[in-house]
Amino acid sequence: MAEWRELAHLLAEGRPADHPVALRDGAIHDFAAFTSSALAWRRCFAAQAGRRFALYCEDSADFAAALFGAWHAGKVVYLPGDTVAATLRQLAERVDGFAGDLPAHCQPLRPAAPARDDSAMDWQVLDVQSEALVVFTSGSTGLPSAIPKRLCQLFEEVATLSACFGARLEGANVLATVSHQHIYGLLFRVLLPLAAGQPFAAKRLAFSEDIATALARSGPSVLVASPAHLKRLPPAQDWAAGRLGLRALFCSGGPLPVEALPDCRALLGQAPIEVFGSSETGGIAWRRRDRDEDTHWQALPGVRLRIENQCLWVRSPHLSDDNWQATADQAEMDAAGLRLLGRADRIVKVEEKRVSLDALEHALLAGGLLLEAKALLLPGTRAALAVVAVPNEAGWALHDDSGKRALNEALRGALAGVLEHAILPRRWRYHWDLPTNSQGKSKLAALAALFDPRRPAARLLARRPDAARLRFEVAANSPYFAGHFPGAPVLPGVAQLQWVQLFAGELLDVPLGFQRMEAVKFPRLLPPGSTVTLELSLRQAQAGEEGVLAFKLSSAAGIHASGRMVFGALS
Repeated sequence: MAEWRELAHLLAEGRPADHPVALRDGAIHDFAAFTSSALAWRRCFAAQAGRRFALYCEDSADFAAALFGAWHAGKVVYLPGDTVAATLRQLAERVDGFAGDLPAHCQPLRPAAPARDDSAMDWQVLDVQSEALVVFTSGSTGLPSAIPKRLCQLFEEVATLSACFGARLEGANVLATVSHQHIYGLLFRVLLPLAAGQPFAAKRLAFSEDIATALARSGPSVLVASPAHLKRLPPAQDWAAGRLGLRALFCSGGPLPVEALPDCRALLGQAPIEVFGSSETGGIAWRRRDRDEDTHWQALPGVRLRIENQCLWVRSPHLSDDNWQATADQAEMDAAGLRLLGRADRIVKVEEKRVSLDALEHALLAGGLLLEAKALLLPGTRAALAVVAVPNEAGWALHDDSGKRALNEALRGALAGVLEHAILPRRWRYHWDLPTNSQGKSKLAALAALFDPRRPAARLLARRPDAARLRFEVAANSPYFAGHFPGAPVLPGVAQLQWVQLFAGELLDVPLGFQRMEAVKFPRLLPPGSTVTLELSLRQAQAGEEGVLAFKLSSAAGIHASGRMVFGALS
């Protein structure tokens, strides 16, 4: 297909030097700059003895150049979804090195400054049969599974997406809320725009304010989004200017609740094109719900579907071979298309009884007190059902006026006709949103981490892109009080700093490159049972100027901790 040739020959055949590839801080990153950066990366990778490298970049233009530089150097690129310590430890056992924007202890590769040396650009056509990429998916167990991809699989999928949606990209800038470190963002945010010759934004849009501003300034545009962003579009935001130029809206990475559709249609002017697939299978089907009853999915071009025992099977050029592959999705088909019925791997056993986590979540949402809910099985000597939920206005009112126990009981009552009393959820966490990765997917490990006894159950009181305020009780059974001190428990200062770092990382766009602490004070002891307020304020790093996170932890007794965390200036 043409897109095969476009991407496999992209650097070998080239494009005009001034052809726009990416948009960065209002400036165009042209094909000459992209080629020069890719050459620097190719030289950097070619100088390394190993073949397998983990690549992580914040900037999509840098990432695209590094990716093609690695492929042209004959390397296999592993894509970590994040840079947390556990992810990097697991990757260290699989790869020969690291590259990009990773912590210094990983000793990541970074190329020398790009030089436009046209005589050295002896680009060859990429071998599309080579294994060139490894992506990761958590699956139902939460343990990461490595999924290798040949270039022909990726390029075939780009060709399929172009055949289905390419006309919508013509003349438009591609904006995204999702990360290119995952397969959805890689395809829609980087590879598809490259094949189509349309510029993509180098920076990810993390907040609704960023989305509205970027759409208003971008002119004709395409937005690649996740359900996590589309189901939280604030009606008070001014969307009018951005709505006029929005050519297409894509959504993938998880199911988009039907409740999110009215805001999408009203605020963004259209329902999203939802794409269903997985890291293992690639894209499978798509739909656009212009009406709530438009629930059926249509197979993508070249993808064949069949149903066996309510299980969906797929055969497509995006797979590693030409065989039929079973998915973990339950489905049915009729003349209107495909209907998805939930995940087969979300059936768990509790007290020897089978429980559908999908059915449990549906019953909770039907109770009228929640916006979102995720059920999981917490391991232990006696496995127990647990729920992480985002209350709606009525749910928070019940929580704040009558206490967490009252909300627990109301939700348990909503499950009375679904589960036997003995296996009702025993653990509940109420959060401002479901923890998701940059792709908008809830990770099992992140959900389970909310039940860590070292973590306070916080109530978010206010939030802006540069500030946040929370309230929580310092639980008497916190492990941080162990041995500190017998008979007179006091929360250690290091635990308070850990909470500052934890909540700032979840609520604010905290920069990389921690440098030092400043003006840190602990004027009052913090005993168990205290109800405290944590205030966070962030000043982002600018060119030649350091970033600063200021914090204050206080209660009715006064201030317990305050200070600043300083991050490196941008070069």
